[in-house]
Amino acid sequence: MLPTRLEAQEFRTLKGHGGPIMGIAVSDTGQVATASFDNSIGLWSADGPTWLEGHDAAVTALSRAPDGRWLSGSDDFSVLVWTEGEPRELGRHKGKVTSVAASSDGRWIGSGSWDGTVMLWGQGDAPVVLSAQKGGVNDIAFSADRQTLFVATSFGEVMAYDLAHGFAARPLVKHGFGVNRLAVDAEGEWLAYGAVDGVTRIIDPEDGQALADISLDRRPILALARHSGRNRLAVGDGHGYIMVVDTESWRITRDFRAMRNGPVWALAFSPDGETIWAGGLQDVVYGWPVALLDEFEARDGGTREFLRDPDTMPNGERQFARKCSICHSLTSSASRKAGPTLFGVFGRRAGAVTGYRYSPTLEGSDIIWTEDTIDALFDEGPDHFIPGSKMPMQRITQPEDRRDLIAFLKQATQ
Repeated sequence: MLPTRLEAQEFRTLKGHGGPIMGIAVSDTGQVATASFDNSIGLWSADGPTWLEGHDAAVTALSRAPDGRWLSGSDDFSVLVWTEGEPRELGRHKGKVTSVAASSDGRWIGSGSWDGTVMLWGQGDAPVVLSAQKGGVNDIAFSADRQTLFVATSFGEVMAYDLAHGFAARPLVKHGFGVNRLAVDAEGEWLAYGAVDGVTRIIDPEDGQALADISLDRRPILALARHSGRNRLAVGDGHGYIMVVDTESWRITRDFRAMRNGPVWALAFSPDGETIWAGGLQDVVYGWPVALLDEFEARDGGTREFLRDPDTMPNGERQFARKCSICHSLTSSASRKAGPTLFGVFGRRAGAVTGYRYSPTLEGSDIIWTEDTIDALFDEGPDHFIPGSKMPMQRITQPEDRRDLIAFLKQATQ
């Protein structure tokens, strides 16, 4: 349930996703939208979530256009725009989509990808394709005057592309470590970036000169969110902390460990700036009241089946926790995880779980899951054993680890 204005000082949770939270966006009316590793987008209301299903892999990027449509990007390389819950594919990159954004006047919709390109839609059906010069694109952001597109790269650069004069590119920052996230002031006075080495720096968007440095000894920076009305910038890092900064004085006003396990991957402010919505490794979204951040304890949260330290587990269970548990459940009940349940997997034909949307490769498969086929799956890797499947490309190279995993699955999936 979403907070009303009178309830803004209460801690809230949004539960229902089947995997980690990769992105959060909030509408002008306060509706929260969440992107997850479970391939879906959740639109949250007092009645619960509405699920937007259209991607074939983890939804990794999410934002809202000025006209109210949601924009999303995915590990399936696609960029979708949603109208009344129905998706339309704008385009497709050649790598993971890391960011989607719209200019404040709605003229431009952009996406960035690990393939090293930015796609821009706004002049006809075909996108303008910009090269990031070096490295993959980690984030994009439009300037307040809509004349410039800022691009953060894995090579450690922040580039500025002139949208009004032929998309000319100029480097603003050469940081030396990958730049993960950007946040732009609504008045155009500053640009913030967060990097792999933990640096959070404020620069002049015209010449790249440093205006402030609010770095702490935590890395990497994985999420940034700003609220201009409250002069707040929120910073999420790999240690699970949320730092809130006053953007007038550049003073840290809150520094709070929000996640007991894992990083903060996604942040967004409520319209009034009094609540910060956060997500990460757990499958729960947290709504933290900014004024009371330091009074809460970090939450375990989530409905993941394995919350204890994997190093304390028997080897087969540990292999499942590390390789399989984010995508697959072990129970017979319905699950919103990215992959189908493994309950009853032995002796089952691949692609046979009712209600799960399989890739065309698996829908007609004649593979039967046995000790031998599961061993081959992880020995060769899903991309070789079942070319064209949606399974992540990973292997378990040690035969004893595969044997222990199979033994665990035989016991846990009956």
